[in-house]
Order: sequence, then C-alpha cells, then structure tokens
Amino acid sequence: MAKDTEKLIRQLSLISYLMAERRPVTALEIRRDVEGYSGMNEDAFARRFYADRAELESLGIQLTVEKPADGVAEQENYSLRPENFHLPAIAFTDEELASLQFALTLLDGEFAYAEPLRLALQQISWGRPSPLNSPDQGSIALGVTASAGGHDLSQRLAKIETAIFRNKTITFDYYTMERDTVGARKVDPYHLLFQGGQFYLLGRSHERDAIRVFRLSRIRGKVAYATKAEHDFKRPTDFDPRAYAGRADWQFGEPLGQADVWISERIAWQVERHFGRYGDVRPAESGPGEGDIVFSTYYASVRQLAAWALRLGEHARIQGPDDLVAEVAERVERLHDLHAGDTLELPAATPAAPAEEAVPEPTAASRRETAIRPERFARLVTLASILIQAGRASELLRIGDVTDALQVSEAELREDVAVLNVVNFGGGSYVLYAEIRDDGTIEVDPEPYSDNFARPARLLPVEAKALIAAIDLIGDHLPEGALTSARTKIVKALGADPMEQGLQVASGTGDDSGIARVVSNAIVASKLLRLEYYKANEDQFTERVIEPYALINGREGWYVASFDPQREAVRHFRLDRVKNAAVLDETFTPRPEVDPAADVDGWPRTGEVEASRVARVWISPDRARWSREQRRVAQELTDGSVVVELPYKGTDWLVREVLAEAGDAAVVSPPEAREAVRAAVDRVRLAVR
Repeated sequence: MAKDTEKLIRQLSLISYLMAERRPVTALEIRRDVEGYSGMNEDAFARRFYADRAELESLGIQLTVEKPADGVAEQENYSLRPENFHLPAIAFTDEELASLQFALTLLDGEFAYAEPLRLALQQISWGRPSPLNSPDQGSIALGVTASAGGHDLSQRLAKIETAIFRNKTITFDYYTMERDTVGARKVDPYHLLFQGGQFYLLGRSHERDAIRVFRLSRIRGKVAYATKAEHDFKRPTDFDPRAYAGRADWQFGEPLGQADVWISERIAWQVERHFGRYGDVRPAESGPGEGDIVFSTYYASVRQLAAWALRLGEHARIQGPDDLVAEVAERVERLHDLHAGDTLELPAATPAAPAEEAVPEPTAASRRETAIRPERFARLVTLASILIQAGRASELLRIGDVTDALQVSEAELREDVAVLNVVNFGGGSYVLYAEIRDDGTIEVDPEPYSDNFARPARLLPVEAKALIAAIDLIGDHLPEGALTSARTKIVKALGADPMEQGLQVASGTGDDSGIARVVSNAIVASKLLRLEYYKANEDQFTERVIEPYALINGREGWYVASFDPQREAVRHFRLDRVKNAAVLDETFTPRPEVDPAADVDGWPRTGEVEASRVARVWISPDRARWSREQRRVAQELTDGSVVVELPYKGTDWLVREVLAEAGDAAVVSPPEAREAVRAAVDRVRLAVR
C-alpha cells in the first residue's frame, strides 16, 4: 500500500475515532484502536501521530490537547470537537445556489481552484438539490482564464498554499526580470495575490529582510520547506494584504514621489471612476476645458506611470515633479525619433537556434507527490458522505454519476472507495463498506455505523479559499445581491474571511461594477439598454440603444455582448467606456440566432478579432525580456532587441499599445500604422509643451 494511502487511512480513522468516542482519549488508546497505528512501535507511533496532527491542523482540523488535572499522569489526552470538523448549516436561497453553481460553470477547468471549488459546493449545498444540476443562467461568460498556468506552476501554488497556512519558510530559485538573473530565495510566505491573470506571493524575503512580491510564473524549479520544524515564523499582525491588492501598476515598490497629472474633461469621468482610488482628484486651476481635473498619485515606477499617461495620448499630461516631467518628455522625443522616417532600420537578426527535442510529459508515476494534496482529503470526505447517504436510502449509485460529480476517473474512484472501506473508528467497527459491482453501480452496506461523515465537514482552507476566490473573481458581474449575500453567509459560517488568511483577488484597474449591475439587470429582464458610450478611436461620445445578452470578460476588461438594432448586428461594448447606462421600460424578445458567448474562446482571450491585421513592432533590448514573456516574438536581433507581432483590428488600439511602451517600442510595419503612431506622438508633443 502506498505511503500516502496509509496516511489518508490513518488520518480519516483518527477523525472518526475521536468523533465516535466523544471523550478525551489517550495516545495509548489511539495507538491500540485506530487503523494504521497498531503495528508501530512507540517511537514510530510518536513520529507518525505528531506528523498526522500537524497535517490535519494544516487542513483546518484542530485537535484539542489536554493534560490531566491531577498532574499524576504526564500523558496528554486528545479529542476533536464537532465544531472543529462539521460545517455549520448555511441557509442559501435558490438564487444564491444558482449563482454559486454558475460561478463553477464559468471557472471549471479555467481556475486554479476548480477542484476544491467543486467539493466546496458539494459541502455547502448539503441536503439541498445540488447547485451543480441547476439551470445555466447564461448571462455571463469568461474569456480570461484564472488557471495556475500549467502543471509545474499548479504544484508550486499547492505547496505555497500549505506553507502559508502552516507558517513554514520556503526556498526556491527566482528569475528577476529587471536584472535578468536567477537567484536563490528564502521567504516567509504571508499571502497570495491574484491580479491581472497572474498569481503573486507576498512574503518576507530573508535576503532583503523586507516584504517582497514574487510572481509565481517566475519561480524556477521546486518550492521546498526550509526546515523540518512544525512552524517557522509568525505573520506580523500589522500585515495587510489589501494594501497590495489596491495598488496601481506604477505603485509597486518603494515610493519615489507624488505626481500631478492633468486630465482633459473628455476623459476626466473615466480616470476618476477607474483610477481615482489610487490618488486624489481635484479641479484643474487652468486648462482648455472647464471639466479638466488634476489627478495626484504617488508613484514607485517612473516608467509605469509614464506608460499609463502616454496611453491616454493628448488627454493626459504630467505636470510635476520636474524630474518626472523631464523624463516623460525625453521618452516622447524618443518615440518621435523612432517614427521620424518611413522605415525603421533594424540590427541584424540572430541566427535561428537548432530545434530542441520535445520533452515528454511527466508520467503519472513521476508526478506523484509524497504529501497529500488537500483536495484528495476533501474528496474522500465528500465521497464518504455520498456513499453513506446512498446506503441509508438503500439506493444503488451509478459509477458515472459519482465520477462526474467529483470529476475523477473510474480508477481514482475505485482507489478512493478502497481507502474508505478500511477507515475505522476503533474496536473493529468501520465507517462504511461499499462494493463496486460489475453492472456499473456501487452498492453500500445500509448499516448506519456513524454520523461522523454523514454531515458536511468543515470546509478545508483551500475549499473556503476557492469558494470566496471564485466569488471575488467574478465580482459584481452577476445580478445584484446573489453572490454578495452568499459570500457574507459563507464567511459567517467559517468564522473568518479566507481572503484575509491566504489569498487576495484584486479587481482590475477599471471599476465598472456599477455599470455591470445595471447591465445585468437589463439582461435578466430582457429590457432594452441605453448607453452613453465613449469611442476612444474617434474621441467622441455616441448614444446606443441595444438588446443586452451577456457580460463577457476579455483581455481588455468586461464587455456587454448585445444586438444593435440600428446596425442590425451583434456588437460588444466595453464597460469601462460606458459613461452612463439606463434600463428602458421596453422589453425585447431574445433572438435565437444570437449567441453572445460564441466568441468567448476567440478574441476575448487572444485579442485577435475577425479581420485582424498583424503589425511588426520593434522592442528595445531593455524591454525585450517582458515581451518574450507576453508577446509573440517574430525575430531576435543581435543587440538583444526583438520584433514582436501584434494582431490588431483598430489602429487606435495599436497606437495606444506602442505609446504605453514609453519609448521602448516602434512600429516596423505596416506603413499606415507607423504613420498613425507618428501622428499621435506629434499630438502628445504639443500637449507636453
């Protein structure tokens, strides 16, 4: 029997034994009665029992340890309070359960926490029709994944999750993009942050003796524990992860100063709504427009602030401090020089490297972990409750139904059933006995041995985190109230907010939640929607009356997928460009030919819309490393610069992307795109002056 299976049997049997006894028991009784311990000598038992207690604690299951009051016996007594294992009942409404189910539907397979999310939904819907079987709301679709980013990165995420919960110092090799080097790191992990499609680790770097942010995709190799101790550090009480989730791109790092940015009245509403929380807004004392504002914000990165301001074109101008103004002006001049001629002369291309042989995927055996994944423990507890319920109802379970519910293979299900069949609670009595029959069904002995697993267990930390993370990731983009009220109930039942204990899901830079709620309500009611919409490429406002069908999340933000009767076509409108939205009284009949989510696997994820053209863009040696990580590199050049390919449909989008590179990018082709950047740079130069 594999060591991880033995460990699972011991831990589940220990829980069942302590719950069944309902009294403090001694280590001697545990060693004698609990499956998996009886064959051990005293030293081996002490080591295994200590390790099992620590691992159960990391799963959120806390044993109570007592010493006899008379002090005669030095032996400790152990018990497990029901509230430390069972989850308090949560009274969800049908709407809340449907919204939670829909969150899983959206994120399943595209979310690093999809498996614990599914198991958590099984737990919280105990005694109710499963939300997994409720009808699809169909009013929202996701075009951006929240996956961990591959097998290796998922492994690191799981290891870091456990290290955060157990307060274990970790070591790993890290690639520092700024210095283009790989070095060893020793970190006390405090928190995880999910922002902009990436996972980040917040923790104290031993090398710097300061809190640092590490992007998980830049960790190289394995993550390991620094010591064998049960705990290595205690997280400072004044550490607040929300401070990191509430920063703009230009605010990561040590503050360098306070910048004043003039914003024209044309987009003042947009900057105030989406970026106002990163600084202060006041009316401009002078300027061409009465509604001009000054946005004051602290900055830690000159380049990132310059990139943000330049992306806004002639509608933004940095006014101070003087050294910041000078650097931005210098970057604008660099942009001008790079686009001064009809062509851009490039260094020679680097000779193509010989093709590398494909590395085979690791086999299941080579990927097997020695530590038990929290998801496996949760899956067994959930499966036990399913089997016990069927046994008491004298019902046969179809293998396919169970594998579908838990998203496991038949082989994994057979292994899990075999484990549960030997879980005991002392004295030779077992929790359940299930037999997988040749006709594709599972028969469970109806004898009700125990209630230990017949009630939902507490959510493990990773399950609670998955549930709240899914809610926070989707945010306010479902009809108002459903997910928000469900979140409140879950946190109350848990006794703490999981987001304060390990993972923070940061909202995007745009705050479109108010618009999203208006749009969601119109979608649900099938009512026409009036939009006041800002067309950035034409720098003008337009009014549209549309039939809204769904909210779609894409690389650039959230969109409403709609049918525009005036143009007799499907149109997508970005929510961050909607100045005002109003639901009209007039209803519409949904058109069967309109499939608003049909494109969700296309341009929302890739950025390549139908009829996209491809621009070749030169990236400087200083920024080439970032482009290799994010873009499609077409050519490597001898000076370290690269040429990337950027698909685009609207030239205005391409212009903003090049301006946002702040002098480190230039269009090579096509000529008309190069000319468009040159014209935009000329307008910015006039504004800067």
